[in-house]
Amino acid sequence: MITKHRRLTALLLVSLFTISSNIPAIANPKKPSLAQIAEAKKLEEEKKKAADAAAARLAKANLTLKQLISVAESARRKYEAAKAELAKATREAEAAAEAYIAAVGQVKAAHDAIGRLATNAYIMGGGFTDLDSVLQADGPQDLMDRLSVLDSLGEQNTQALFRFKRAEVVAKEAKQAADEAKERQRIATAKVAAAKAEADAAKDAQQKEVDRLQKIQDQVLKELNAARKKRVTLEQQRQLALLEEANASIAIDTKVFTKVWPDIGFRGRTTFRSDQAMRDKAVDFAKRQVQARKPYIWGSEGPDAFDCSGLVYAAYRSAGLGWPNWDRLNSSLYFSYTKHVPLNQLLPGDLLFYSYKGTVNTIHHITIYAGNGMMWEANSKGKGLLFSNIYSIKGLMPYGGRV
Repeated sequence: MITKHRRLTALLLVSLFTISSNIPAIANPKKPSLAQIAEAKKLEEEKKKAADAAAARLAKANLTLKQLISVAESARRKYEAAKAELAKATREAEAAAEAYIAAVGQVKAAHDAIGRLATNAYIMGGGFTDLDSVLQADGPQDLMDRLSVLDSLGEQNTQALFRFKRAEVVAKEAKQAADEAKERQRIATAKVAAAKAEADAAKDAQQKEVDRLQKIQDQVLKELNAARKKRVTLEQQRQLALLEEANASIAIDTKVFTKVWPDIGFRGRTTFRSDQAMRDKAVDFAKRQVQARKPYIWGSEGPDAFDCSGLVYAAYRSAGLGWPNWDRLNSSLYFSYTKHVPLNQLLPGDLLFYSYKGTVNTIHHITIYAGNGMMWEANSKGKGLLFSNIYSIKGLMPYGGRV
């Protein structure tokens, strides 16, 4: 039986020192049932499956993100190309507009030249023809002069008309080129706007996908951790309760108790973590729980009920001790986890331990020393929480424990 309890104590010690004490307490203070633990395991498995599924979706989404990045990059390149095309179209439109203005100027110049010729002909007389020149000449020299003027005017008319017609063609072509350049500019402007909208949309889609996946992953992992903590806490509380029950049951049946066990070389911590002010706060907490007539329930650590080690744990936690310096252990582990103090050197707040065979692994009860030979304790289901003499229970270990 001793070997069995040693194995159980060692197993519990390993599990307790590897599990963080900030795991939230379960609402039900009673010893968790196997059905509760099974349900917690089932929930944890479901959350694990959900986490695996989320991981698979995330892996798939990583490919989608790469595609979105490619789309965004392609859209950016299209946007840059569209901007270059717009710049070119703008330059061409400006050049075409300038050419058109120049062509219009040439048309006006040719038109003005023709107007001047017509004016000159009018001034020289409406009958100024080749035949009139021959008939009205005042002599050979005058005839030669008139024919020369006619030849000159004919050539000027011909050139003026040619320049006018050419200028009209150039102007028309320039107008068409300017219109086409302006249309290309309009199309390029629309392309730039569309490419920018596409690039912005791709970037937004990429960011939204990242945010969505991150949110899903965070939530699933949070739920998985919560389910795992619940399962671990239930198993921890059940182990503590079973060990306490086993030791208490054996203590009730055994006949080898003595008032105080002899010292056979027990070892505890070499240091303690509390000062007297903190120990006084722990004593006051235990006192208030006893005076409030809180019930005794296996595995409970408050605030509505306590077992013996639960009262000790809650008292020092209320006094300010927390993880990693303070954790929820069972009676025998608290004996090994505190500094040993001879019984004649006890101070209020020190812990007292009771064993049915004087060994560490058979310690079944723990109390808080109140001073003047008295203690505060969560005794049993039948007696509840008590203020009692330290010798009212048989099997006192030869050392107290200073936290």
